[in-house]
Amino acid sequence: MYNILIVEDHALIRFGLKTAFETKSFINKIYETSNAEDAITIVKEQSIDAVIMDLGLPGMNGIEATKLIKSIKKDIKVIILTSHSSEEEVINSIKSGARAYCSKDINPEMLSDIVLSVIEGALWFDSKVADIVIEALSDDRKLLNTDFMEGYNLTDREKDVIEYICEGLTNSEISSILDVSINTVKVHVSSIIQKLGVEDRTQVVVKAFKHFKK
Repeated sequence: MYNILIVEDHALIRFGLKTAFETKSFINKIYETSNAEDAITIVKEQSIDAVIMDLGLPGMNGIEATKLIKSIKKDIKVIILTSHSSEEEVINSIKSGARAYCSKDINPEMLSDIVLSVIEGALWFDSKVADIVIEALSDDRKLLNTDFMEGYNLTDREKDVIEYICEGLTNSEISSILDVSINTVKVHVSSIIQKLGVEDRTQVVVKAFKHFKK
């Protein structure tokens, strides 16, 4: 069972989240606060597995809070839950160490599933921001850390496909460049997803991005 921390300045939303998670069998304790400063204190004093973090907090914002939390306890998983979806906020959230980015209009049951999957090691990004992630990273292909790719038993062709995915290319475009069938590309993509332990090609990009040399 896991301990979670809800960081949300709107009392009604915070109450709704707490109520939704109280019924979940994987939850041990639920901590809550309306601001980042108290969140930092709780993280230092309690054993927290995951933080559900709003971005628009009073005082220190959610991105800065995420950076601090990850610097204190790197294994804590941070799930951004926000109504904000600008490119800058999305990318800065990823850079700060967030493992998921969810819209506040998400179904509570789905959010629960996402939190559990992130605690267990997955990445998750709302479809509304997936294109932002891929587009923002498309110019960074040359920064891809090849040392990162060596750790997953990837073939040379799969490494090529990862780089093209990070450029935002479609399966059709990749098949044309590599002079192979679309079905062959799909096989490579499926193998990559399995080896990296992610759920889709967007998460391939995100996982690769988290290992870019900055």
